[in-house]
Amino acid sequence: MKSEEKIMSSPSRILCERLRQRIVSADEAAAMIPRGANVGMSGFTGAGYPKAVPGALANRIRTLNTEGGQPFRINIWTGASTAPELDGVLAEVDGIEMRLPFQSDPICRDRINSGKMEYVDYHLSEVSQYAWSGFLGKMDIALIEVAGIREDGSLIPSSSIGNNKTWIEQADKIILEVNSRQNAKLEGMHDIYYGTALPPNRKPIMLTDPADRIGEHYLSCPIDKVIAVVETDAPDRNSPFKSPDDVSKRIAGHILDFFQREIEIGRLPKELLPIQSGVGNIPNAVLEGLDAGPFKNLTAFTEVIQDGMLKMLKSGTLKVASATAFSLSPDGIKEFDTNIDLYRDKIILRQQDISNHPELARRLGIIAMNGLIEADIYGNVNSTHIMGTRMMNGIGGSGDFARNGYLSIFVSPSTAKNGAISSIVPMVSHVDHTEHDVKIIVTEQGLADLRGLSPRQRAHAIISNCAHPDFKPALMDYYERALHSGRGQHTPHLLEEALSWHCRYEQTGRM
Repeated sequence: MKSEEKIMSSPSRILCERLRQRIVSADEAAAMIPRGANVGMSGFTGAGYPKAVPGALANRIRTLNTEGGQPFRINIWTGASTAPELDGVLAEVDGIEMRLPFQSDPICRDRINSGKMEYVDYHLSEVSQYAWSGFLGKMDIALIEVAGIREDGSLIPSSSIGNNKTWIEQADKIILEVNSRQNAKLEGMHDIYYGTALPPNRKPIMLTDPADRIGEHYLSCPIDKVIAVVETDAPDRNSPFKSPDDVSKRIAGHILDFFQREIEIGRLPKELLPIQSGVGNIPNAVLEGLDAGPFKNLTAFTEVIQDGMLKMLKSGTLKVASATAFSLSPDGIKEFDTNIDLYRDKIILRQQDISNHPELARRLGIIAMNGLIEADIYGNVNSTHIMGTRMMNGIGGSGDFARNGYLSIFVSPSTAKNGAISSIVPMVSHVDHTEHDVKIIVTEQGLADLRGLSPRQRAHAIISNCAHPDFKPALMDYYERALHSGRGQHTPHLLEEALSWHCRYEQTGRM
């Protein structure tokens, strides 16, 4: 009998007798996490994060900090963003000293930007290497959600993998949350690769197609490391999917027209190339447009499976999707659970140092589509900071794909804050993706193809095609005056005005 069948017929998801003896309450497990610990937690875009122990730990921290003495804080490393039940509750009690590598929680964001929490923003593909190399220090405890434990102690991964493999290998001690709400039929959908190594011992990763399986279905876990097992029954926390608005549809339309032209020219095959898509309304609009178009037998090599990808897999537009996690709405989760037998043969979940690996992005020729906060007239992109200083979420995996993919497409509405802010500015207030890595910029106004263009040619393309009409004359005026300023004409700038738009917004509320 397969472990999936055993789990479905058993009152417990824990089939390993030695680990059944280590079942404790969430409060008991939380008491095992010491002050100042480096804790690696599972979770990626609101999927597969621990649901019970973080809340119990937050209650413990609140009590201890009320009693006075040295503040109780820990350092948290994850795969990416998690959910209020983890980031939110621990940030609320001021229980996080350091957070990495990506977050999207509003309480965390507030504490980061007020200087009350340290935050390190890494490319997601590099986090595992940083941990293995010792750059982050020693990991004391790993807190990992799984869908089940097999008789030999190996772990059935949950709805995300993220950095779980590395955390289990690196941690001195491990706490497992076994979540019976996760579908038992997730078993077999994962592909855990144990062939990575640090320089100079690296070997090529033998993956040449998004459908390739190169690893194992299960996470290896030393039983002696496991100090506690907590049983839970709680859903992943994800937001309802919003139907694409008119702006998102227009952006999607520009991208789809671009794909068609590239196919006609012969620079893309009719099946396109593997798609990577960030999370959000605009990416889902692009996915819906692809599903409604003439495209068939597409593939995805990305970070997350969104609602739009489920629709594409079901319709046959998308034949396979490789990712490290799900990011589904409640309706999407219901659809996945109802039709999991269809999806399990078309979805592969990998650890994030494989799903985001630069070697694979370059080899596969990824078409990367990610969001931006602002772009400047020469093609530099800021995707993380508001007005240059305030962290939004983090760079995530966008840099992994932008620099190494075949096409790097950045998308955004042309304005924000009801027209008070232009997404196209003279100079970005923070740079995450330089002009050398950005190939396409798209707003609802149009698409600027920057390939093969000099800085001055890029400026004309971006201002003409992507800027909102309310800001286009001012942008062109800035460029023309910079061009004739005598400071140099390769990348013309007026240094005294380059960030004046941001200053004006902070002073008046409008750029």
